[in-house]
Amino acid sequence: MRGSHRLEVVQSPIIPVLADLLRAHPDAISLGQGIVGYAPPPTVAERLARVGSDPALHRYQPVAGLPELTAALADWMARRHGVPVGPAHGNRLLVTAGGNNAFYAALLAATEPGDEVILPTPYYFNHEMAVTMAGCRPVTVSTDAACQLDPAALAAAVTPRTRVIITVSPNNPTGAVYPAATLRVVNALCASRGLYHFSDEAYAEFVHEGPPHHAPASDPGTAAHTVSLHSLSKAFGFAGWRIGWLVCPAALEAPLRKIQDTLLICPPVISQHAALGALTAGPDWIAAQLGPLRENRTHFQATLAGLAADGLCTLPPAAGAFYFLPDLRTPLAPLTVAERLIREHGVAVVPGSAFGCTAGCRLRIAYGALDPARLPEALARLTRGFRALAPP
Repeated sequence: MRGSHRLEVVQSPIIPVLADLLRAHPDAISLGQGIVGYAPPPTVAERLARVGSDPALHRYQPVAGLPELTAALADWMARRHGVPVGPAHGNRLLVTAGGNNAFYAALLAATEPGDEVILPTPYYFNHEMAVTMAGCRPVTVSTDAACQLDPAALAAAVTPRTRVIITVSPNNPTGAVYPAATLRVVNALCASRGLYHFSDEAYAEFVHEGPPHHAPASDPGTAAHTVSLHSLSKAFGFAGWRIGWLVCPAALEAPLRKIQDTLLICPPVISQHAALGALTAGPDWIAAQLGPLRENRTHFQATLAGLAADGLCTLPPAAGAFYFLPDLRTPLAPLTVAERLIREHGVAVVPGSAFGCTAGCRLRIAYGALDPARLPEALARLTRGFRALAPP
């Protein structure tokens, strides 16, 4: 007996591989997984204390999410991102079990096997994996030296089989934030060529410098082809609760309900109540949590800039999310460097090859979950590792 040939060509997720290495080296400091270090707001526990004894919690709930939660998220989209939601605006909102679930459900709803999906590189590896799992063909398009989109290259990659263009801003793994003008060009391209624009905005609350995050669906005339993908995992310290959502064109509502009912029936009910508690804390609570994360960012940026000045790496701008993606000047493969950094220097990063980086030795450094007390040691280990693995 054999498994699916389709899955054989899907890359293995890199995070579990690194987790195994970290378990073998328990003193290593992880700069690998993309999560924040703070816990959800206390309003989550307050909400669960009120509803936790409700005997109806065990029952299935509406496929699109609890009406109270869908209303709260629609209000969040309107107030926080300028995206009006509802039938009058030509779109719908669906609660999902995390952002990856939102992406895969939207992909299944919008594509046929054999369709092409354009992913700017570096890409988020789970997006590329999902595209392949869905029987579609990922078409990669390089970004520029600053990890910004190249609209002309995106347009040149469109063929009669193209169905979706994906953008991630703020970006994982680069930390780049795409300007509103660029995202509008992508939306115009999608509108003119009959394509969907999947806009992954999981890091919308993490813009540290420059213009604020722009939601493509906030622009007029975009509701029919723009899918907005969101998650509570990052901003609310909610990763394990698995709550995300999407705002999609009305035409995708019926297929999405079929997919949701088949894969989930409904998002986890207790997690939906927790999400309602989190949302009541609001954006001011999120802003109050970002001090230590931004302090980490300042020190990593300075350290990496110093290494770049010494000729050991190049460092693209990273105005958002909680990542840097330096390119280490070494003949070694990214995975080899990542393994040696753990084994020999006690620090874990993610190899850029997982994100479709085929040239150089890019390494994703995630600083969002790092305990500030371990910051000096993390920087020292990373510096020693870079200097040891990059030839003079």
